[in-house]
Amino acid sequence: MLQLIHPLLQKVIQNLSPCLLCGIDHQQHYSLCTDCWQQLPWLKQTIQRQEMDIQVAFQYAYPVDRIIQKFKYEQQLHFQTLLAGSLIGLRLPKIQAIVPMPISHQRLAERGYNQSLLIAKILAKQLNIPVWQPVARRAQHSQKGLSRIERLDQIEQQFVIATKSKVRYRKVLMLDDVVTTGSSLHALKNSLQKLGCQQIYAACIAAADS
Repeated sequence: MLQLIHPLLQKVIQNLSPCLLCGIDHQQHYSLCTDCWQQLPWLKQTIQRQEMDIQVAFQYAYPVDRIIQKFKYEQQLHFQTLLAGSLIGLRLPKIQAIVPMPISHQRLAERGYNQSLLIAKILAKQLNIPVWQPVARRAQHSQKGLSRIERLDQIEQQFVIATKSKVRYRKVLMLDDVVTTGSSLHALKNSLQKLGCQQIYAACIAAADS
């Protein structure tokens, strides 16, 4: 009985709280009111980058671009419910685990958290599957002055297998916040293939012009 009361109480509190964007109407959809939710720059399409199909919830446009920036760089973590909720509405394939885009130890120290991991945990709870982090990322250096091939090669070298666990998943979903060229997802996919993953899907909150 108590297990039922807790989520019901959360729902009541949410419905009485103001929308995170307009601050006027009550929350109805993942921290937003109905009007603000409907007016977001929805895409809900599968796009192609690096010969990969990537499911995307939004176009990287206002106000989603500012929301992601605040969530990612300004520690405004209250936006994670909204961002995760946008992915729940996608037609995600049946998978065994979610693999969030890794960030380097340097970025983690600067930021204090991996934004993709926070979103992955919420989505994984909804789907009742684990979050899997078998790949680490080395320090990310400036790519200024590099050719396209050199940039791709540098990104590939950033990803290293970082698990000694025998646990393996064949069907996984890579998760990132914003996709531009898709180079990071492609590099992560290559690492997962080395671990024996056979069906590797990708989803992102927003897509920017490549």
